[in-house]
Amino acid sequence: MTAKILDGSAVSKQILAEIKDQASVFEAEWKAVPTLALMRVGDDPASVSYAKMIERTCGKVGMDFRSYTLPSDASEAEAVRLMRKLNDDDSVHGIILQQPLPEGIHAEAVVEAMDPAKDVDGAHPLNAGRLARAAFVDSPQNVGPYFVPATPLGGLELLKRYAIPVDGQRAVIVGASNLIGKPMSLLLSRHWATVTVCDLHTKPLAEITKQADILVSVTGVPHLITADMIKPGATVLDFGFARLGDKWVGDLDAEAAKEIAGGISPVPGGTGPMTNAMLMRNTLTAAERQVRLGVKAASRVSSASLTSVGLGDMQQPADRIMQ
Repeated sequence: MTAKILDGSAVSKQILAEIKDQASVFEAEWKAVPTLALMRVGDDPASVSYAKMIERTCGKVGMDFRSYTLPSDASEAEAVRLMRKLNDDDSVHGIILQQPLPEGIHAEAVVEAMDPAKDVDGAHPLNAGRLARAAFVDSPQNVGPYFVPATPLGGLELLKRYAIPVDGQRAVIVGASNLIGKPMSLLLSRHWATVTVCDLHTKPLAEITKQADILVSVTGVPHLITADMIKPGATVLDFGFARLGDKWVGDLDAEAAKEIAGGISPVPGGTGPMTNAMLMRNTLTAAERQVRLGVKAASRVSSASLTSVGLGDMQQPADRIMQ
């Protein structure tokens, strides 16, 4: 048996083509262009590179991109003021905050200053809390609109596009990060998987990972997941990304695992390209909500008002609203 390769590069191109068509319809109907603002503090080379990648992706789908950079010695108060300025700008539909932030700026303070309706990477506590409390798929929704972090959402979309069943499957997640591991566990649970969350302290790890029909790894430890840790025929979603010698590799020893697993997301080219595609989809969804449902900046609308947006109004399209 040779594992099927879950080609995130190919799938993301399909999704971006779909979003481009949808953004064009949005612009024609509302005379507005979905706009994503990126905020960062300092000019870390990796952050600058990622910002350019997002800008290129926005251009591919016909969205506007704006970059806002504070100097590395900016204060926490200055960062919060900039965030609130973006909240108040009705021409900005989505905001992402690049992390890590310089010493002296608490990321939580800046994230919590963000309008949850513009938080297209699902970092705000309101969005995280609604995901945690959301009903199972195909059930009446019990929370207001929210956003899921783009990276785990891309992993779920990759499973869907390859028609890999989730309902009734045993899923094991290695790595309980707030941006990937935890939301991924909630997404899979909402789709009726039985989920176990592990970390590097779990002993013996291999005994648990071998039970997984869907194995997700989010540690950044090169080749942590070896072939003998995988259930034959299992699907492996690899969110790891680390330098090993002259190559970028994931958490999975993919070469050895390909004869055991049923499906593998490669590194690079697997879950990575899906992140930006989901970020674009979330931005378009944010623009649609703000225009169609009248969701305004958090500084002008209370949390109660955001919560009160009709759940019935959010049913179409369901996949775009409740992930």
